[in-house]
Amino acid sequence: MEQTVPAPTRMSAQTWGLLALLGMIWGGSFFFARVAVAHVPPATLVLLRVGIAALALHIYIAGRFDIYPTLRARWREFLLLGLVNNAVPHMLIFLGQTQIGAGLASILNATTPIFTVLIANQMTADEKLSSNKIAGCLIGLAGTAVLIGPRALAPFTGDGGPPLWAVILPVLAAVSYGFAATYGKRFRGIAAPVTAAGQLTASTLLMLPVSLALDAPWQLPLPPLSAILAVLALALLSTAYGYILFFRIMAAAGATNTSLVTLLVPPSAILAGMLFLGEQLTPLGMLGMALVLLGLVVLDGRVFARIRVS
Repeated sequence: MEQTVPAPTRMSAQTWGLLALLGMIWGGSFFFARVAVAHVPPATLVLLRVGIAALALHIYIAGRFDIYPTLRARWREFLLLGLVNNAVPHMLIFLGQTQIGAGLASILNATTPIFTVLIANQMTADEKLSSNKIAGCLIGLAGTAVLIGPRALAPFTGDGGPPLWAVILPVLAAVSYGFAATYGKRFRGIAAPVTAAGQLTASTLLMLPVSLALDAPWQLPLPPLSAILAVLALALLSTAYGYILFFRIMAAAGATNTSLVTLLVPPSAILAGMLFLGEQLTPLGMLGMALVLLGLVVLDGRVFARIRVS
């Protein structure tokens, strides 16, 4: 019996608008973090981001979707997801952003889909590498090498700029996100807002002792209003509302279309950094970004498929 192949989900103008909004919101997270991390230590900033966002999502859910029985039954899984999808990558990115700008951090972290593909190829049976995935990964990794390379050579050339470790940390965060995306498949049967609230609650519990031990936050001076507003924007806008918007787009357009947001985050972060923080993207940085974004387009494959069809 011949099977009917479902037509790909089409994006409406409204959904495209929501996707662009999400790209700006998540691009803004790098800007907000850059502002906040100048006054709030990274571990405490992570705690504030996930803790405030978790509280906001619990208020939004208001006990629906069987959230509390689900959290009790699968708390170990939520702890692991919160570790690799929130606590570890946020900590790495914020540490890196003590030395690098919002734009560079966002470009380096945009390699997440590339590492997701490489990790899924090793850890799953249904997501193996194809020719376009291999090509996309190689192009994207070449872009990453362009961005990191000058920092690796800085001790020999006497070049200034951020230290190598600060440039590598957002890439390691992308690797962590890659593991989270692969592990997150086991939460498919759970309402998406519950998964978001569960991982943020778990990461809050994980980061609380880390913040207390590393930063003694009760001894920290009160940050300026700009940093307080940046923390609130990071938690409520970029995290809590960002997740709600993300799941709304996914329900309307599917996971593949939603993944296009990855292409929109770096330009948003770069623009915010240039407008409000005086950051500049070097020609080498522009080349690296172009290669990373090209790698993501090749990895996605749809643009070239449409070219072949036409």
